Amino acid sequence: MKLKHVITFLYLFLSAALFLFLRMEPLIWGSFFINFVVLTYITNYHLNVEKCFSPFLTSFIIFTYLFLFMAPMIQIDSMAPNNMVFSNAFPYKTSDVLFTNFLILIFNVVFFCSYVFLKSQKQRKEFENPPKNTTRSAPLQILILGSLSILIFISNYEYIVSEIISSVYSGQEGTSLAVLLLKKKMLFFIPFAGVVIAFRYLKIKKKISTNTLVVFWMFLLMIVILFVLKNPLTEKRNALGPIYITLIYLFYPKIINSNAKFFLFLFSSMIIGFPLISSITHLDASLSELISNPDIFFNNLIESGAVLETFNSLHYDAFANIIATVDYTKAYGLSFGYNLLGSFLFFIPRSIWVSKPITTGKEIGSHLIDNFNFGDGNFNNLSNSIISEGYINFGIIGVLLLSILLAFTMIKFLNWFRSGNDLKEIIAFYFAVHLIFLMRGDLTNGIAYFVGPLIGVYLIPKLISKLLK
Repeated sequence: MKLKHVITFLYLFLSAALFLFLRMEPLIWGSFFINFVVLTYITNYHLNVEKCFSPFLTSFIIFTYLFLFMAPMIQIDSMAPNNMVFSNAFPYKTSDVLFTNFLILIFNVVFFCSYVFLKSQKQRKEFENPPKNTTRSAPLQILILGSLSILIFISNYEYIVSEIISSVYSGQEGTSLAVLLLKKKMLFFIPFAGVVIAFRYLKIKKKISTNTLVVFWMFLLMIVILFVLKNPLTEKRNALGPIYITLIYLFYPKIINSNAKFFLFLFSSMIIGFPLISSITHLDASLSELISNPDIFFNNLIESGAVLETFNSLHYDAFANIIATVDYTKAYGLSFGYNLLGSFLFFIPRSIWVSKPITTGKEIGSHLIDNFNFGDGNFNNLSNSIISEGYINFGIIGVLLLSILLAFTMIKFLNWFRSGNDLKEIIAFYFAVHLIFLMRGDLTNGIAYFVGPLIGVYLIPKLISKLLK
């Protein structure tokens, strides 16, 4: 039996169990079932019809299934009869759930139609078997990237050590967001680019020479620096997942280089790996405390209910936050693109743009605190899905516009992925994994956390290559 048939069986079996055993009103059950039928059609196209490897559509399906289908169904079933509220404290109402499922339905339908249409128009047939690119200047480029990596490590040594030995989830007090983005999301990704170029160079140049020896030692050095800069003690899961999964694709592509393989891998990672990594990255303990008392981690794992309770936590609040966003617009109206402007111009400091909008996640979080007694009244930095982002800006039209924009972006990166350019291929694959974080939102963080790696992994090495030529 082929892997795609096994996945299809497991997908249908799990979905059938959800519909058979979870308690919901008939209208709610029907609205989820309609969205399930549409998503199943997209999944069938991806696994059985789509010829090329498209990790982007895989991420879209996995996100939609887990965050907008499975999680809300489990949450609704788990609600106490005398306390019908979602994890974000918003009260359950039949009409709200029905309208949210309607928004998800039109988003998915328009997205998929746009994806198929744009793919037929834009995809380049000449990239079906792309040549691997390597240039005579590659060893010198690798040497420069390796030197930059060493310089970055030395100049940030104290910061890195403090990140490792301090509380994993405490963050760096007194450090501006712009500095953190520049440092952690751009500069710390430069060794990643060097690892990619060096590994692909060594794969092609199999004969031992002075160049290959230099490249080999630079490769080892940069991968050590990369693991020091990017590990569960220094980085949150929104970056760890894309980095490590992309490294798997780089070193062992056969594991995840088809739609069926990547689908199974990503689904398993989100169900099991995501809660486990979250238990580490959200652990408020220092390295020395973990070493002296490992039970801290296991106790936190048990108390958080890692795998079983994740779907009832704020990690999977995308559906509930769409409902809260619709409620927010009823009270304050649409932003008519103002929030989107803040997302795409995230790099402008608030000191210059005084009226710069706060992120949509924080805006909705504050709304929930003020009106529904969400949390302890201090934490308002919630996620906010791409559907919510579209709705808060232009209502239903905004949902349709962002679904088309998402399809266009995915096709653009699909062409990069198949371009034959090593760095374009890797940063495109990185984007495919990052897409889950981008769709979960909010959009400002999703864009900001990708632009940095795009510059560090693709644009800076490209600039060095051009200067060498």
